[in-house]
Amino acid sequence: MVNKKSYGLGSQRSSIRELFEYGRQRIAVAGYDSVCDFSLGNPSTPAPEQVRKAFSDILENEPPVAVHGYTSAPGCDEIRRAIASSLTNKFNMDIRPENLYITCGAAAAVTSVLAALTIDNQSEFIAVAPFFPEYRCFAEVAGGSLKVVPADETDFQIDFDELEKAININTQAVLVNSPNNPSGAVYSAETVKRLASLLAAKSAEYGKPIYIVADEPYRELVYGKVSVPFIPEYYGNTIVCYSYSKKLSLPGERVGYALVTNKVEEWKKVFDAVAGSARMFGYVCAPSLIQRVIARCADIQPDLRVYERNRNLLYASLTEMGYFCAKPDGAFYLFVKSPAGNGNDFSEAAKKKDVLIVPGAPFGCPDFVRIAYCVDTEVCERALPVFGEIINSK
Repeated sequence: MVNKKSYGLGSQRSSIRELFEYGRQRIAVAGYDSVCDFSLGNPSTPAPEQVRKAFSDILENEPPVAVHGYTSAPGCDEIRRAIASSLTNKFNMDIRPENLYITCGAAAAVTSVLAALTIDNQSEFIAVAPFFPEYRCFAEVAGGSLKVVPADETDFQIDFDELEKAININTQAVLVNSPNNPSGAVYSAETVKRLASLLAAKSAEYGKPIYIVADEPYRELVYGKVSVPFIPEYYGNTIVCYSYSKKLSLPGERVGYALVTNKVEEWKKVFDAVAGSARMFGYVCAPSLIQRVIARCADIQPDLRVYERNRNLLYASLTEMGYFCAKPDGAFYLFVKSPAGNGNDFSEAAKKKDVLIVPGAPFGCPDFVRIAYCVDTEVCERALPVFGEIINSK
């Protein structure tokens, strides 16, 4: 006998991973140049040269026990000091090493934070559609549940009337993902201020803190003069979850952090609960080598030229064809409305032509599809005729 929930999650991949695996099989049969795979948010740009040099220097010159041995559970001293200094300088806030718990990527951070905030099986977490589908799994494995607020499909900010209706005495936190996966939308300062005001009022009404859990792996991936509000500056009861996967093109290295600032009510108690949840799930410490690499590379910025070129090409071409898509200000995704009103049908039609795009239903928007444009530009160029054929056939 096995756990039914675990079996269900293990025997059926997420729709994103399922499409990615299908793409691998198709490429093996038809060849790389025959398949346009927009399924997975897997950065195509190489890691910055400073990252490569850090890996090399650490492996060649550091003692093996420092490179490959266990670190302290919350992370090695070097990485916590480096990230605290980086955040303090960038946001002019007092961030200390003891505010940071280093995790195996943002997924481990979010799961540990949700578990830390789960009081009992009545605990609820709110996500605003479109949202990363794994949030539901993270909330449920933490012992709570996920409630979804319908999307504002015009510009993918927040429908505050719907959000206010969703909040109740069981609400523990609102999950915020900005820049957003899958829409690429960046919450404006006005949106964040209004969210902070609403949650402050609801916290007072229910006599308990309602947190923001800010999932921010795309924080530096923004275009033009767009800036991403740092939510702890606007709302004290914010816990930040971060990953270096997207910023430094290191998704397979699985390193990130949970940040519990001193502005969080009883911050040390909350931090210890996050640490306890990480222990409970077996997230004892992130891999030692990548921790030490990040300690040297925390301030490096990503090269966005390919992503911006792909965004501009796809957005201009698809909207000219007649597709609806809110222009993304960040991340590396386009969220496109199906010309026939059904994202699954759109995805299947494209799949038959070896263009792999993810249906929007798991993200909470069944009429949309997600296009991950973190690919070589020629992949985007090869896919455009297929998108033209699909919309012209409707």
